[in-house]
Amino acid sequence: MPEFAASTVCMKVPEGVVSLPVRGAETDLHAWAVEAAARHVGPDDPDPKLLGALAAELRAAAADSRERAPITALSYVPEPRLGELARIELSALVADDTYPTMSVELLQRYLAAPTPVSYRPPEAEPRSLPAGPAVRVRHAYVQDVGRDGLGTVMETCAYGIRADETWGLVLLTSWQALAHTDALCELTDELARTVRVTA
Repeated sequence: MPEFAASTVCMKVPEGVVSLPVRGAETDLHAWAVEAAARHVGPDDPDPKLLGALAAELRAAAADSRERAPITALSYVPEPRLGELARIELSALVADDTYPTMSVELLQRYLAAPTPVSYRPPEAEPRSLPAGPAVRVRHAYVQDVGRDGLGTVMETCAYGIRADETWGLVLLTSWQALAHTDALCELTDELARTVRVTA
């Protein structure tokens, strides 16, 4: 069992989020999404179209996040009628035989590596957080490129946090609503400051 399994990781949960069931393959995502959408919208707005659209989006979000197996994943839905504004995931990275020591430099190489779908070069800067030394990385990608060469821009703001020499954490917020970039980066900054690791 990895050493970090004995640690407890805590992070403040912002208002307007739905916690996605990324652990436990036995969860029926369809039934869960219907219940989660109704709970998030509340009894004051039982519009069937709204509930159906939000349930479908939450189900897709949960299935997508499950593929990356994060510690926790949150769908940020501050306004249910607009659907998911951003996805927030907190994941663990463990040192291995190839990289036996976790470092901020290693986290930066992992998060700030340019890719063929990078929209612009990643921007990295060192940070100091209560959970440990860290690096903050802004990145943008082009997804779902069609035959016409056009695609959708996905922006991310991530923190790589070195918990100790054997493992680290990655806090990643991703979104397509570019008009909200500044606010979502600020939200990620606030969340990063709330991450705590205890043995």
